[in-house]
Amino acid sequence: MNYWKYYLAALAVILVDQAVKLIVHYNMEMGMPGEIHLIGDWLKLHYTLNPGMAFGVELGSEYGKLLLTLFRLVAMFGIGYYLYYLVRHHAPKGLIWCIALILGGAVGNLIDSTFYGVWFDNAAYGASTPWFHGQVIDMFYIDIWEGIVPNWVPILGGQPMSLWPIFNVADSAIFIGVLLILFNQKRFFGEHDTTPEHKSMLEREQGL
Repeated sequence: MNYWKYYLAALAVILVDQAVKLIVHYNMEMGMPGEIHLIGDWLKLHYTLNPGMAFGVELGSEYGKLLLTLFRLVAMFGIGYYLYYLVRHHAPKGLIWCIALILGGAVGNLIDSTFYGVWFDNAAYGASTPWFHGQVIDMFYIDIWEGIVPNWVPILGGQPMSLWPIFNVADSAIFIGVLLILFNQKRFFGEHDTTPEHKSMLEREQGL
């Protein structure tokens, strides 16, 4: 069975993700002063650090960041094994490619969380150790709307807000993989023959 092409696809995502992050880190100033406008004010490169999960959500405890990194580590092995399982059981190739994208994205952000606190000294203030406390580098900013939320809006009224998050290559790979799976649920998870032997057995039973 050709497992390796899927793992190589995940590796390609990791390499591209890390290359872009290194280029941004060494060549861009952080925040608005270093912004590069690609398509007007709508699509920009904006170097920022994300201490938590997607959309900057953080786990509110002293060990929240450590738990998040360990969760990513466990998830990496789980997704990696699931990819192997899908190939072994002849799952639809489209689903396997999607899982490969998700695996590559998960590992890409895990590298940041695990090592960037040491390599780039970007662990959040007060972290007990730079290991496993690194902040994820984000750079792609689709600026649909940014401003102050009207005061009449419950809870968020009067708060500054960006309508769209800043993300990286790893986030994009995960998003695309999940989105394709959601759009192809029937095709990926509908009834299908999982092995050639099972298919042959069904054909014999049906007299085909």
